[in-house]
Amino acid sequence: MKVLGIETSCDETSAAVVEDGFKILSNVIATQIPFHAPWNGVVPEIASRKHTEWIYTVTKEAIEKANLKIENIDAVAVTSRPGLLGSLLVGLSFAKAFSWARNIPYIAVDHMLAHLYAPMLVQNIDQRPEYPFLGLLVSGGHTIICRADNFDDITILGTTIDDAAGEAFDKVAKYYNFGYPGGLVIDKMARNGDSDAFRFPMPSLHKGDHRYDVSYSGIKNAVINQLETFKKKNNYTNNDIAASFQKTAIEILLRALFNAAEDTGLSTIVAGGGVAANSLLRERLTEQKHLCCFFPPLDLCGDNAAMIAGLGYQYLARGENSPLNVIAQARVSGFKKKYP
Repeated sequence: MKVLGIETSCDETSAAVVEDGFKILSNVIATQIPFHAPWNGVVPEIASRKHTEWIYTVTKEAIEKANLKIENIDAVAVTSRPGLLGSLLVGLSFAKAFSWARNIPYIAVDHMLAHLYAPMLVQNIDQRPEYPFLGLLVSGGHTIICRADNFDDITILGTTIDDAAGEAFDKVAKYYNFGYPGGLVIDKMARNGDSDAFRFPMPSLHKGDHRYDVSYSGIKNAVINQLETFKKKNNYTNNDIAASFQKTAIEILLRALFNAAEDTGLSTIVAGGGVAANSLLRERLTEQKHLCCFFPPLDLCGDNAAMIAGLGYQYLARGENSPLNVIAQARVSGFKKKYP
C-alpha cells in the first residue's frame, strides 16, 4: 500500500509517499525558516498562508519523486493534532479533498505519535525498536516521557509543567539574538563553549508526584534574567552561555527519563521530535550502556510527512480510517501537566 502523507502542523510544508509503512519513496519538506527568521520564531499567520501557497506543489513533487502518478496512491494520511490550528486546517482540508476526489481512504493521525514512529522508518528490521519501550518526545511544543506498548498505545508518564524543551532553546536564543532556529544554533555554538562556565539550576519539583516531569521556566529565567548569579568564570563568551544552558537543559530531560527507566524496568529508549537531533542528547544517551537507544535519522527528527504516512499505514492496515468530519485540534489532553 502506497500512502501519501501530509504534514502542516507548524511551519514545515511536507508531503511524502511511504510504501507498506516503512519504505520511504519520497519525502519533500519545504521550510519556512527564512520567513520566520526576522521574528526569531514562528508567526502563525505567515505559517498558514505559506502552507496554503505551497501544499499543492509540494504534494505534486512528492508524488513525482516517488515515480508515481496520482492514481497510484492508495490512501492519504494527515496530521490533525496537535499544532497551530490554522496550519493544521490547511493540511487536513487538502487531504480530505484529495481523498474525496480520488475515492480513497484517509486517516487523521496524531503528530506526536508520528514522531515516536519515525525511528521505525528503516529497511533493516533489526534496527527497529520493539515494543514495549520508553518514548522521549522532545520538540518546540511538547516534552513527553511515555511508555509505548504499540504504535497507538502510549501511557504518559511525564511531561513539562511549563515550557517545552525546544521552546526554552528558542526563547534563550531569541533573547540573546543567537539566531533562528534556536535549538540548532545553540547546539552549534555549544561545541565551542565551556559548559561549566555557568552552573544553572535544576528544577526541584518536590511537591506532588512529578518524578518523571520536567520544567524549563526556571532555567530559562536564570539564563535570561539572572545570568551573573550563576557565573563560574570571568570573560565568558556567548558560546559559554549556550554550552552551559544546553548542558543543564539536557540533564533536566535525562534525570526524568532515567527515573522512568529505573522504575519501569524498560531498557529501550526511543527518541523523537526536533530536539532529538541535539548532539549532546544523542551523546549522553549513547553513553548509557545499560540502555538501548533509538533515534530517527536527522532528516526525520523535525516535522516531516514520511512519519505521518508511515504511522497512517498502520491504522489503515488494521482497517481503520477517518470520517470527513474530523476536526483539527491545537492541543491534546494529557500532553502537559500542572504543578503541583
